[in-house]
Amino acid sequence: MHRTSARRTVIASTVLGLALASAPAVAHADSTPGTNAPVKVTLTVKGPDGLLFKGKIRTRGHEVTTATGGTHRCDGTNGGANPSAVPTPTAALDDAARKRHFTWDGTWYASFDDYSVDTIKNVSGGGSAYWNISVNGTSTPVGGCQFKLNAGDQVAFTWTAF
Repeated sequence: MHRTSARRTVIASTVLGLALASAPAVAHADSTPGTNAPVKVTLTVKGPDGLLFKGKIRTRGHEVTTATGGTHRCDGTNGGANPSAVPTPTAALDDAARKRHFTWDGTWYASFDDYSVDTIKNVSGGGSAYWNISVNGTSTPVGGCQFKLNAGDQVAFTWTAF
């Protein structure tokens, strides 16, 4: 059991590290300055056996608390990605979980200033998969607390095998 947990942590760290290391300095270029005004997005969660959740969520960047990761800000200022607070994919997941009564968990990585989503609705990657985050059909180049969402964005957390 300990070996599986350690392997899962190493794999999650590697995936998150590669994503963040290859990221541009600015997470999501926009001609207007960031604002943390609430936006409405469509959130989809797809597990290995199909759709786990789909719905419209009103969200903004905020502090997020997970059982494994504790409480940390998740407002787009993480890692210096945006100069001011903005709505983010992980904040949208957190809002959906609270409003629609499902669980999620994630490990906090201080070195990345972001969470790695480990479990959604009791579905975890286990060491052979991870939760990929995409916005408007494109994987985010930065973590889910760093990417700026805009009104109308299509946000997806998809269970993805290695």
